Amino acid sequence: MREKLEQIRNEALKRIEEAGALDVLNDVRVSFLGKKGALTAVLKGMKDVAPEDRPKVGQLVNETREEIERVLDEARKKMEQIIREQQMKAEVIDVTLPAEKRVLGHRHPNTIALEEVERIFIGMGYEVVEGPEVEKDYYNFEVLNIPADHPARDEQDTFYVNDKILLRTQTSPVQARVMEQGRLPIRMIAPGRVFRSDEVDATHSPSFHQIEGLVVDKNITLADLKGTLAEFAKEMFGADTKVKFRPHHFPFTEPSAEMDMSCFKCKGAGCRFCKGSGWIEILGCGMVHPRVFEMCGIDPKEYTGFAFGMGLERISLLKYEIDDMRLLYENDVRFLKQF
Repeated sequence: MREKLEQIRNEALKRIEEAGALDVLNDVRVSFLGKKGALTAVLKGMKDVAPEDRPKVGQLVNETREEIERVLDEARKKMEQIIREQQMKAEVIDVTLPAEKRVLGHRHPNTIALEEVERIFIGMGYEVVEGPEVEKDYYNFEVLNIPADHPARDEQDTFYVNDKILLRTQTSPVQARVMEQGRLPIRMIAPGRVFRSDEVDATHSPSFHQIEGLVVDKNITLADLKGTLAEFAKEMFGADTKVKFRPHHFPFTEPSAEMDMSCFKCKGAGCRFCKGSGWIEILGCGMVHPRVFEMCGIDPKEYTGFAFGMGLERISLLKYEIDDMRLLYENDVRFLKQF
């Protein structure tokens, strides 16, 4: 047995000395010390050793195992040190070289404009509310006084998932959902992405953004609407901005209006930007239709309110004098860095 252990020891030490890589050392460890290794096989054969000789044989096996493990660990540490030194030589860093510049993105004009709009309305006591982009037909049309046979549906080329689910064409459904909760009074804006089947050109896109606002309380009048939007226009486009309201029709408001603001480029004198009129159309608005209140569970005899809606891209195009809406979606950093 002594001769066999000596033979195992010598063979193991020889293979360790010849090993040229860490994985080879690991193979040596498995070959001699693993579950099916040569030294383990000796231990399994102890049952054939005479009882009086077993302590001596066991001691020899342990001494052989300890020596092989010690030599293996020394060889591994030495090999790792050599590998580390080679890496250090190969990965020399020249600290005198210029550092690599990290190219960062830039905030989008839409993001900048939206934050400004939110700042203005939050300063007036409004809250910002978001809702689902995949919406029910009921909230997108029905509850907003636009039934299935209403001609207004023909004006909005809608992406339908099925006959009851669609991609929202406006953020007004968020207003309906908030009114339905019955927590009054309400002062909110609802920004978000909306979808319509439009061809892509300089002023249209099948995916764009809207910001819609809603106020519901007792004794709210058209004067409150006009004063609020006039203040918004001044904050957004300059203190000398003037506004005017033109009668219009929206199914969910009555009376309804389009709001124009004086051209901030020519101060109302007339220029290419405002097409010579001195005025720029900016948003639609009106007093909430009593039918909408009834559909949302609010008593129109006790509460009144106003609503308005504007396109975020339109705000960005006007504020930063961008001629083509498509530039907003190309995400060219050279373009974005201008804002």
